[in-house]
Amino acid sequence: MSRHDTSPRIPVASPELGSRERERVLDVLDSGLLADGPEVRAFEEEFATQCGVDHAVGTANGTAALHAALRACGIGEGDTVVTTPLSFVATANAVRFCGARPVFADVDPETYNLDPESVRAVVEREGGVDAVLPVHLYGLPADVDALADIAAERDAALVEDAAQAHGARYRGDPVGSLGDAAAFSFYPTKNMTTGEGGMVVTDEESVADRAARFVNHGRDGTGTYVDVGHNFRMTSIAGAIGRAQLPRLDAFVRARRRNAARLNDALVDSAVTTPVEPDGRRHAYHQYTVRCEHRDALVAHLDDAGIDTGVYYPDPIHELPAYDGVDASCPVAERAAREVVSLPVHPALTDEQVERVATALREYDDP
Repeated sequence: MSRHDTSPRIPVASPELGSRERERVLDVLDSGLLADGPEVRAFEEEFATQCGVDHAVGTANGTAALHAALRACGIGEGDTVVTTPLSFVATANAVRFCGARPVFADVDPETYNLDPESVRAVVEREGGVDAVLPVHLYGLPADVDALADIAAERDAALVEDAAQAHGARYRGDPVGSLGDAAAFSFYPTKNMTTGEGGMVVTDEESVADRAARFVNHGRDGTGTYVDVGHNFRMTSIAGAIGRAQLPRLDAFVRARRRNAARLNDALVDSAVTTPVEPDGRRHAYHQYTVRCEHRDALVAHLDDAGIDTGVYYPDPIHELPAYDGVDASCPVAERAAREVVSLPVHPALTDEQVERVATALREYDDP
C-alpha cells in the first residue's frame, strides 16, 4: 500500500465482541450483582469443562491467575522456579511475588518455548528446583512431556503459563490440563477476552481451594479468613463477557489456524521464517510470529504497506532493568528477541487482508 492508498490499516489484534456479550453485560447490570458472584461461578464451571479439568478459579487478570496458581502449588519464600526469558515480564514477576526466585533456561530455536535440555542443565546447576513454569508462547504448547519428566524427577510442581494458548492442544489434551495447575489471561488481545480477567485451572481440589482463598482475602468456604490473601477476584461483568465468548472460542481458533495456514503457504519462498507446529501439538495462533534477520527493516516495510505488527518480546526478561543483576545464559532467546515479529492473524481478518499481508511479505527483500 502506498502512502496515498486509502485502504484501512490492518491491525495486529481485533477483539471479537458482539450482541451476545452486550446482552449478558446488560443482564448483570440489571441484576445489580456486579462483583464476584453466580456469573463468575458459572463461567468457572464452563471454562473448567473447556480445559478438561475439575476446577477453575476466576481472577482479576492473568498475572493474578499465575501468582495464585504458583502460591496454590506451594511456591513461596526462597523457592526456585525455572522458566523462560522469552515471555511477558508477568511470568517472572509472578514468581517474585511469591518470594521465589525465577531462574531462566534457554528456548528452542524453532518453537521459542522452553528447551528441556536447557532446563535440565539449569536444574542440575542449581542443585534442585521447586517448580517448572513453561509458557505456551504465541499459542504453541511447550514440550510438556519432557518438562513434566524433569519436574517429576525433582518432585517439583509443573505450572503452565497458558495466557496465550486458549484452545491449544498437546497430544489431543487441552492446555491447562497438563500440569499441577495452569493460568490463563483474558486480556483484550487474547484468543478470547473478558476485558481484563484470568483463570486458574487444576484437577486438584486442594490447589483450587488454596487459589480461591488467595484471590478472596484468604477467605474459606465458611466465610472464615484462614489465610492472608488478596482481592484478586473476577467481576461478574467479566464473567458475563467470558461466558458469551467461550462458546465462540473454537471458531476463533479455527479462523486463526486458517489464516495462519494461508500465510504459511504463501510465504514458502519469502525472506521470513514461518512458525512451526511439531507433531502432537495444536497451535492456537494467539500470535503468528515470523523471524527475520533484519526485523526493523521488515517492520518499516509492513508499516508502509498499512500493516500493523507487534514484537513479542523485544528484550528477554533477564535483560530488563527490573531484572538487572540476574545471571542467565540464554543466547537462543536473546537472538530470537532481536528477530521475531508478529503479524495479523486474528479472526476479524478478511481474505483480502490476509492476501495483503502475504503480498507485502513476498515483496520484501531482506537487506
